[in-house]
Amino acid sequence: MRAGEDPTFIERLPSGWAVMGEQQVLIGYCLLLPDPVVPGLNALDRKERVAFLDDMAALGDAVLAATGALRINYAILGNLDPALHAHVLPRYANEPQENRTAHPWTYDWSEAPRFDATAQAPLVAAIRLRLAKA
Repeated sequence: MRAGEDPTFIERLPSGWAVMGEQQVLIGYCLLLPDPVVPGLNALDRKERVAFLDDMAALGDAVLAATGALRINYAILGNLDPALHAHVLPRYANEPQENRTAHPWTYDWSEAPRFDATAQAPLVAAIRLRLAKA
């Protein structure tokens, strides 16, 4: 991230890095990665924790505005990757009925389109603009 070469990079935020998800199971799916890397939310002191959660919500606000999604789902799990990261997932009214009210992991992520920096450049720019205004 620090070298600025990651194509998924959106913006550096006070607590870490906003990036696009490599698999866009829901268009606009992003993650917030803390800097420095820590094992979980509980490894942060109160000030750092508040900053991370505030950045997560700001990223959600930006994704919501940029995508026109119905709502945003947030997830901090850490079961497979034991390093803090927050999933920011836009949810849409036109999702298949069987997925609409389920968690996003009901989708087949292996079939999801990969992030395309060229095709999604306008969306990344819109998210970045909204983050700058936050």
